[in-house]
Amino acid sequence: MLPADHPENLRNLLRSLINIYSPSGKEQEIVAFLYKYLKGAGLPVKLQKIDKDRSNLLVIPPKTEVLAVLIGHVDTVAAYDLDGFGCREEDDLIEGLGASDMKGGCAAVIEAYMAIWKERRSFPPVALALVSGEEEEGDGTQRLVKEYHFPWALIAEPSGMRPCFSHYGYFEIQITTTGKRKHASLANPAQNPVEAMLRLLIRISRSLTGNRPEVVYNIRDLSSSRSGFAVPERCDAWLDLHLPPSAPLGEIIMELEDIVAGEGRENPDFNGTLSFINVHGGYDLPEKGQIPETLKKVYAELQLPWQPQAFRSHSDANLLWASGTKPVILGPGGLEQAHSPDEFVSFEQVLLASKVYYGLLAALTEDVRP
Repeated sequence: MLPADHPENLRNLLRSLINIYSPSGKEQEIVAFLYKYLKGAGLPVKLQKIDKDRSNLLVIPPKTEVLAVLIGHVDTVAAYDLDGFGCREEDDLIEGLGASDMKGGCAAVIEAYMAIWKERRSFPPVALALVSGEEEEGDGTQRLVKEYHFPWALIAEPSGMRPCFSHYGYFEIQITTTGKRKHASLANPAQNPVEAMLRLLIRISRSLTGNRPEVVYNIRDLSSSRSGFAVPERCDAWLDLHLPPSAPLGEIIMELEDIVAGEGRENPDFNGTLSFINVHGGYDLPEKGQIPETLKKVYAELQLPWQPQAFRSHSDANLLWASGTKPVILGPGGLEQAHSPDEFVSFEQVLLASKVYYGLLAALTEDVRP
């Protein structure tokens, strides 16, 4: 049973986390805060170095067969407004950068783990990992899986507390078009890299919309070399593609490459390249095994509806799946609020998440008792 002061402790921790600015690459302050916080509770927390300045935080149960790991990422996207990224509260809503993605989930995971530890002074067969870098390269989780293997992972990404056993795949694509720099008065649309890029993006958009409507694509960035009163010599675009678990990744890659090749065949002045910077496959797990079955029991005990869904975004789960771990995403908040200027999370949902995590940890602890 959760301690009576749990909601107050949980809310205070969430406030503190939101008030620490921790964009990817600059997680040192929040890692130092949480190291002290966990150490103060008597947990054997340790730093796992990612590079000379950055670390993950890990609690690995000693002398225990670890069945799973609870994971939260402590980094956020960069702030839209450095003067207004901090915590604001309005009744049930907790607002601020990272409230939904995913400091609400981190706070819930931490407080549930600490509650089990304080109550029993023994470890569940579950590790705790607070990782850095998820919003950029995922280098925290890459470092984690190089040193440890866990059969299961539960990741507190914002899913509205609906368990996700399925996960979309992800492509990160860079397109580059090039030409010859010349005076603006001599511009030729057929030889302008920006014109070439716009034509190519329109073809890609029409192809995906018409032939692959299940694919979610986003033209994230579009920029040309600074040229002044001249035709630029280069244009770059970055695209994100999110694909359902069953999508044929290989076929879609070849279709995109054919579009670029077709542009070259039709326009002899076209010079363009397509690079797949990151390719992560999706997955679809059956609701079988100790973790899914225990979660179902916890949901039944809390009288919560069991409504699994697919997680539509890229996350560290893709990296864990590739390493041989079976990841489940389950956390407070929603992707609709994540990465937005007015990001928020419901505190009641954060509290509910903590209850679910606690129930899972408690049940797994009972299962392994002699």
